[in-house]
Amino acid sequence: MLENLALGFSTAVTFQNLGFAFIGCVIGTAIGVLPGVGPVATISLLLPLTFGLDPITSMIMLAGIYYGAQYGGSTSAILLNLPGEVTAVVTTLEGHKMAQAGRAGAALAVAALGSFFAGTVATLVVAASGPVLTAVAMSFGPAEYFSLILLGLIAATVLAQGSIFKSLAMIVLGVTLGLVGTDVQSGQLRFTLGFPQLFEGVGFVPLAMGIFGISEIIRNLECPENRSGTASPVGKLWLTKAEFNRAVPSVLRGTALGSLLGILPGGGLALSTFASYMLERKVSKYRHEFGSGAIEGVAGPESANNAASQTSFIPMLTLGLPANAVMALMIGALMIQGIQPGPRMIDEQPTLFWGLIASMWIGNLMLVVINLPLVGVWVSLLKVPYKYLYPAILVFCGIGAYSINNSVFDVYQTALFGLVGYALIKLEFEPAPLLIGFVLGPMMEEYLKRAMLLSHGDVSVFIERPLSAVFLLFGLLALAAMVVPSIRRKKNQAVAE
Repeated sequence: MLENLALGFSTAVTFQNLGFAFIGCVIGTAIGVLPGVGPVATISLLLPLTFGLDPITSMIMLAGIYYGAQYGGSTSAILLNLPGEVTAVVTTLEGHKMAQAGRAGAALAVAALGSFFAGTVATLVVAASGPVLTAVAMSFGPAEYFSLILLGLIAATVLAQGSIFKSLAMIVLGVTLGLVGTDVQSGQLRFTLGFPQLFEGVGFVPLAMGIFGISEIIRNLECPENRSGTASPVGKLWLTKAEFNRAVPSVLRGTALGSLLGILPGGGLALSTFASYMLERKVSKYRHEFGSGAIEGVAGPESANNAASQTSFIPMLTLGLPANAVMALMIGALMIQGIQPGPRMIDEQPTLFWGLIASMWIGNLMLVVINLPLVGVWVSLLKVPYKYLYPAILVFCGIGAYSINNSVFDVYQTALFGLVGYALIKLEFEPAPLLIGFVLGPMMEEYLKRAMLLSHGDVSVFIERPLSAVFLLFGLLALAAMVVPSIRRKKNQAVAE
C-alpha cells in the first residue's frame, strides 16, 4: 500500500496536477459560498473543459470542486446564515449563532480543521478499502453485476428525498434515455425519433448541463435570492482550550458517521450531516446549548459531510457505481475519456486511481489555507449581482456544448434538457436519480444480456448464484420496507426535519 501511495503522490504533486487541484479547490469554494449554484451544476458546466486535459488531471480538478464546495458552504452559513450548499444547512443552526455571539472565528476554524481531519481519515479509508473491494468485485460475474446495479438503483430510489414514486419515475426516465441510440448487438435503432444525431445516443454532457446547469439558472432567475448582507465579524481564527476539548469528540463521531454514510447511494452526503447533528444533540454533555451556538453542532456535521464526500468515491472507483449525482458525472467524464471505472481500474489505471486518492489529501490541505485566511474574499462574492453572472454562464454553456462535437444539435439538446430540468423542479421531482439511471442503465442492460447469453436464457441464474440472490433480496426488502406506510411516513418526517 505504501508503494501505491508513493505512486499516487508522485503523480499528484506534478506542477500541472497541483495547479488544477488548486483551481478545482478555488472554484469549489466559490460555488459552495454562492447559494443556488452547487457542485453538480458547476461540474456539469465544466465537463467540456475536461476533453483537452489528461484524465488524471481532469479528475483531480473535478474532485477538488466537489469537496471544495463542502468547505465553502460553511463560510456563508456561519457568517451570513446563507447555506451555499444543502449540507451547510445544518451548520447555520449553530454556526451562525456562534458568529452572533462573537465566535465566528472559532466556528470557521473548527469547520475547516474538522473537515481537514475528516478528509484525511476518509482518504485513508478509500485507499485501504479500494483494493479489498476490487479483489471481491473481480469474482463477480454478469449476474452479480446486474443484481448489484439493480440494488444501487433501488437504493438511490429509496434514499432520495421526496416521494419514492417520483424517484422511481426519475430512475426509469434516466434508464430510458440511456438506452437511446443503436443497440450494439442487434444494430436496431431505439428511441431516436428519426434524428441521425441520436444514433449514438443522448449526449451525456448536454443532458448534465441542461438538467443541472441551465435549469438552475432559470430557477434562480425566477426566484432571485438576496445575496447581500452584513457578515458577522470574524475575530480570532482559533479555538479556546475548552472549545477544542468539546470539539474533538464531535469531530471523531462525525468522521466515523460520514465515512460510513457517504458510501450509500442517493442522499448519503446530506444524510450524514443531518444524522451527525441529531447524534450530537443526543450525546453531547452540552446539549442544553444547542440552538444558541453549541460548537459540537458545527464540528460534527462539518466533519461528517467532508468525510462522506471522500468516501462516496469508493463505490465509483471500485465498482463503477455512483453514490450520488456528482459521482455519476465523474463516471461520465471518465467514460468520455475512454476509461471504464470498476474493479479493473486499479490494475489498468493505477496512476489515475492512486493519483486521485493522493490528490484528495493535498486538496484538503489546500482548502484549509484557502478558506481561513481568505474568508473575506469569499463573503464578498455574495455581493456580485446575479444579473452579471448568469449571461456569462449561459454563453459558456453554449460554447461548451457546441465544442464537444462541433454540433449545433448538442446546443439544442442542452437547451431542451434545461427546460426539462426546470419542469422537474417545478413538479418537485428530484433530478439526481435521473442522472444515476442514465449512467447505470446501459451498464445494467449489458450485464443482463451477458448473463442471459451465458445461462442460455435461464433467468434462474440470478437466484442460483448466491451473491446475486443476496443483492436482489436486499433490493426487494428495501422496496418492501418503503411500501409499509409507517416506515415511509418516518422517512418523510426525517427528510422534513
